[in-house]
Amino acid sequence: MTHSYATGRLNLPFTGICTFAKKPMVDDWAEIDADVAILGAPFDAGTQWRAGARFGPRGVRDASTLFSFGHAGAYDHEDDATYLGEDVRIVDMGDADIVHTDTIKSHANIRAGVEAALSAGALPVVIGGDHSVNIPCIEAFEGHDTFHVLQIDAHLDFVDERHGVTRGHGNPMRRAAEKSWVSGLTQVGIRNVSSTAKEGYDDARAMGSDILSVRQTRALGTQKAAQRIPKGVPVYITIDIDAFCPSIAPGTGTPSHGGFLYYEVLELLQTVVQQHDVVGIDLVEVAPDYDPTGSTSILAAQLLMNLLGFIFHARKSEKS
Repeated sequence: MTHSYATGRLNLPFTGICTFAKKPMVDDWAEIDADVAILGAPFDAGTQWRAGARFGPRGVRDASTLFSFGHAGAYDHEDDATYLGEDVRIVDMGDADIVHTDTIKSHANIRAGVEAALSAGALPVVIGGDHSVNIPCIEAFEGHDTFHVLQIDAHLDFVDERHGVTRGHGNPMRRAAEKSWVSGLTQVGIRNVSSTAKEGYDDARAMGSDILSVRQTRALGTQKAAQRIPKGVPVYITIDIDAFCPSIAPGTGTPSHGGFLYYEVLELLQTVVQQHDVVGIDLVEVAPDYDPTGSTSILAAQLLMNLLGFIFHARKSEKS
C-alpha cells in the first residue's frame, strides 16, 4: 500500500516508541521479513576503562527517530537521489539478551540474533555495546561465503590474549582475522598511542591487514583509500565511534584525538558500497552518558541511516 502524509499519521520524531528510525518491531526472530534487521547488543563487559556502551543501542535508537523520514524516504539534493523509501524494508529485532558477567552466553545470544537476520535474508545491522560484540557478529557468518572486513576505528583491536581474556574489546579484529571466512582486513583511522603493542601490528600485517591512520587516509583521499580493498569482494563494515574526533563524538569510552570528521567517513563509506556488496554492519562504543549534548548518538544514527541509504541505492542501481 502506498502511504502519504495526507493519509497517514504525522508521527513526529518525539512521539511513539523508540525503535530504530521508528521502524516496525519484530519480537519473533523466526518471522523476520525485511531487507534490514537492526539488533541491539548492549554488552560492555569487554571494556578496559570507561563502561557505558551498554546504553549505546538505546541512545542510538532514540537519536534515530530524528531520521524517521516517514513514507517518502529522504531526498539528497547533492546526489539527486531519494534514500530509504518504502521499497527498503527495515525492522528492529530489539536487543540480544545480555547475561551480566557472562561474556560467553551474552556473545552467544548476539550471534543467535545475527544468524536469525541472515537466515531471513536480511542485512544484519548491530548496534553495540563495546567492540567485543563484533566477535559473535563475525562468528555468525560461519558457513557463509568469504568476505573482507572494513574496520573504521581509532584502535587496532588486534590483541591476541591478556591474562586469559580473548573476547574483550581489544580482541575483535584478531579473532576476525583467524576466521577462514574472513579473507582480509582494511583497518582505517588507527592512530596515536594504541592498546595494541608493536607485535600486534606485525601480526595484523602478517595475517592480511592493511592499516591506515587518519592522516594517511587523508593523504590518499577517500577514493584511493577505498580502492585498497580488494576488488569485487563482499565487505563487512565495523565502525567504532571513536574513529571520529572527540570534538564531534565525545560519548565513548576510549576517545582519541585526531580522529575523522563526518564527511570523511561518509564519503569513504559511499565509495565502498558503490564498489562492494555489504554483508553486515556493526556500529559500536557509543556511550551516551559521556555526551550530555547527545551529539554522539545523533552522529551514529545519521551515519547508519546514510550508510543504509547508500547500500540499497547502489543495489537498485545495479539492477536497473
